[in-house]
Amino acid sequence: MRYQRSTSYWVATVPFCLLMVVAGILSVMQTEPALGAMRHLGYPEYLLPLLGAWNLLGVAAVLLIGFPRLKEWAYAGFVFELSSAAYSHAAKGDPWLAVAAPLAMLALALASYLLRPENRRLH
Repeated sequence: MRYQRSTSYWVATVPFCLLMVVAGILSVMQTEPALGAMRHLGYPEYLLPLLGAWNLLGVAAVLLIGFPRLKEWAYAGFVFELSSAAYSHAAKGDPWLAVAAPLAMLALALASYLLRPENRRLH
């Protein structure tokens, strides 16, 4: 059972972290797709590198061994970011796929959080 839970944790965590690293790099580099999304949603472009850096730091916190309180904050930040992204797309009347994408990433984040091993939890 423990092996199965650990495997499930990594099956959720690895794709989630890879997606957040890609999003973080695209944001820090201020690529045109990332800038276009910020403009479309009505957010100031100067937030993009900050959000990207937070994504990269959050992934580092999730993957680091130890620091369980830092992991809690990182997961909370991802929940805020991804739920806000889904809400923003829905409020703009975007197609369902634009709303579903951050919700799917949020589901991976929640699965990672709920399945994390004991040594990655607060006691």
